[in-house]
Amino acid sequence: MIFGPCPPEDAEGCILAHRTALPNRVLKKGRRLTGQDCADLAAAGIDSLMVARIEPGDTGEDAAAEQLATAAAGAGLETDTAFTGRMNLYAATNGVLVVDADAVTAANRIDPAITFATLPNYSKVLAGRMVATAKIISFAVPEEQLGAAESALRGAVRVAGFSPRKVGLVATQLPHLKPSTMDKTRRVLEDRLLPSGSIVLSEHRVPHSREAVAEALRSLKEEGADFLILFGASAVVDRQDVLPAGLDLAGGTVHHLGMPVDPGNLLMLGSLDGIPVLGAPGCARSPKENGFDWVLDRLLAGLEVHPDDITAMGVGGLLMEIGTRPQPREGKRKGEAARIAALILGAGKSSRMGGPNKLLATLDGKTLIRHAAEAAVGADLSQTVLVTGHLAEEVGAQVEDLDVALVHNPDFADGMAESIRTGMNALAADTDAVIVLLGDMPRIGSDVLKRLIGTYRENDNSLIVTATADGKRGNPVLWDRRFFEALKSLSGDVGARHIIGENPGFVAEVEIGSAARLDLDTPDALRQAGGKLPEPKG
Repeated sequence: MIFGPCPPEDAEGCILAHRTALPNRVLKKGRRLTGQDCADLAAAGIDSLMVARIEPGDTGEDAAAEQLATAAAGAGLETDTAFTGRMNLYAATNGVLVVDADAVTAANRIDPAITFATLPNYSKVLAGRMVATAKIISFAVPEEQLGAAESALRGAVRVAGFSPRKVGLVATQLPHLKPSTMDKTRRVLEDRLLPSGSIVLSEHRVPHSREAVAEALRSLKEEGADFLILFGASAVVDRQDVLPAGLDLAGGTVHHLGMPVDPGNLLMLGSLDGIPVLGAPGCARSPKENGFDWVLDRLLAGLEVHPDDITAMGVGGLLMEIGTRPQPREGKRKGEAARIAALILGAGKSSRMGGPNKLLATLDGKTLIRHAAEAAVGADLSQTVLVTGHLAEEVGAQVEDLDVALVHNPDFADGMAESIRTGMNALAADTDAVIVLLGDMPRIGSDVLKRLIGTYRENDNSLIVTATADGKRGNPVLWDRRFFEALKSLSGDVGARHIIGENPGFVAEVEIGSAARLDLDTPDALRQAGGKLPEPKG
């Protein structure tokens, strides 16, 4: 392929490299230029344009992408139609993605224009999910390199489909373990089994002893269970502990104990007369992803799991913490040593206010943004950051005499997430927690912020502290640094409510009354609260 500048009169049959506007139409990137196109380009005064000229021995981008994707596709996959040099592979069934990583790497090293990307190896996928994509970066690639990549990728990707299993569940009991917790554990397990069509055939709740475990395992096998899962009332901490000892007594084999995935360290892998046996870690009582999922999914897909497979899971095995764990893996800085900052969101366009910036409206003789800034400054925090956007200078002027750092979000029109990310990036590196405040909540005072801080400091598991009004969650919200990356990863005009919902074990609530949900987004709401819109300029 020859790539470079070309006068329009010589460009017929070439591929246009960049979008080009003509007086009455637009020629898109990748268009094969016709004689009329070239005449129109010349008439528009364009004397040179970047084009690609396909040579003998080249394969065009769409055909090349199709060739690669088709070669890579193994069992359990479907393809779509190649377009703009890309062809995708999709799961045809629920199962586990299996990738020959060496083959994919080898193909990607043949030519920079040839790329092939997949989801992480052994990902659980549902039918219809895109699992891989072949993308040709240039408009064509030499047939020789394409052929080498095709050979390297042949059959490199497949989906091992799930097979429905009849699961026997053994759950041991101790006085501290509530029946309601055991009920929830079963429901969570049943949800995990749904994609495979598997069911819990029977559950045996037994005393926490090796004899009881052994008897339950043998009984479930006789009932027809072809997969056995054990939940201990107490975690497995030794090869001679109750669950592995119970499997031994039943005549089974413990293949491996422990795994380098956190949460999920205390997993047991074994078998009983050819039936898989999984001893679940305590974190598997939570629906959040943990090491138990990684092994369970592979076994349900008919993939063998050996000790070497488990010990190779450490890279990428540090997963999101689970709030229901009795002992979080990372302690937080306690007491007065914790450095807590405030992040005030003041960048919005106030579109529902009908024109004026609501943050400049006054209530009790002060602008709304001034109320928020004074509350933060008065709470003895390590730092206060105000994110500005719409009418940034006017908003910033309201707090210029306060110890507030201003940071401007030029993309404020894209939504709240951009402002959160802008503010988070402005925090000091040693910040332990941040309180995110909305700039239009004037009834939030320093006393409220101090109550949130107090709740955060008094409990190691209180990593998210949210204000509530009559039990309904509102604002502000305090976030431990463990959630900083999640906050920075938000997108669009949405807040972080879903992060709270995903981490119930880390959430503490502080009841502050109606101030937590006071909404001054409209002129009527402002007037009812006793506020006044800013006077129009001029």
